[in-house]
Amino acid sequence: MRSRPHDEAMAELYRSDPALALEVINNILAEGDQAELMTVLRQLAQTVGGVQAVAEQAHLNPTQLYRTLSPKGNPALNSLTAILKTMGLRLAVQPLASAPSAHAA
Repeated sequence: MRSRPHDEAMAELYRSDPALALEVINNILAEGDQAELMTVLRQLAQTVGGVQAVAEQAHLNPTQLYRTLSPKGNPALNSLTAILKTMGLRLAVQPLASAPSAHAA
């Protein structure tokens, strides 16, 4: 039996269960683990044709996108939104469950 790389296996899992992919991304965003977010975005890129295809659709340099989606990647907001858009996703802002009132001082 041929073993598959972890990213490939995760991409297949996310492809078969998009709700899981959303849950994973939202949990990572809640925890603030940027390296893990880049890893999952790289895995999700495989579900839509790979990093090269995402780069083309997002009008980004493919070499730079590979670097961006590395664990040390730090994409600019416009790059992140373009990447997410190619995956059919977008960023959203939500209040924290325990956020203090804006009027509290």
